[in-house]
Amino acid sequence: MPETTTDLAARIARLEAIEAITALKHRYFRACDAKDPIGFRDCFLRAGAELDYGTLGRHDADGMAAVFASIALRQVDGAPVIFDMHHGVHPDITVHDAESASGRWTLRFRQVNMLDRTESVTTGEYADEYRVEDGHWKIAHCTFTQLWSITRPIGADCRVKNG
Repeated sequence: MPETTTDLAARIARLEAIEAITALKHRYFRACDAKDPIGFRDCFLRAGAELDYGTLGRHDADGMAAVFASIALRQVDGAPVIFDMHHGVHPDITVHDAESASGRWTLRFRQVNMLDRTESVTTGEYADEYRVEDGHWKIAHCTFTQLWSITRPIGADCRVKNG
């Protein structure tokens, strides 16, 4: 049976929504790694976002942006002490309608902590809900569940080149 123009338009709208949500999550990961609390905060609804990041706690978007800034922007003697690398993979996005969607992502995360002299590798799962706000997809709810993590010491001779 041939597709109708309406069916095709709906399929295109769904694919465009998935692409926009994927770009949103990529902006989120990029903001995390760039130590950009404003870009981080902009990925969430202006009001009402609910975030549960496990050991980092449950917060609204402003509260989580403050936690993020306190970790990512921390410096000692003018040098950053935390270096992060977020890789979001295996997206599974379901568009419910023109204004709402949900998704799951696997996180591959690496962190170098020069203060504690450790390197951590972590993996976990994001479960997100997305809403359209002012014509743009935003994260409305986000829960991160850690699957496993390993932390190992780094030697005194280890140096991090920043930039």
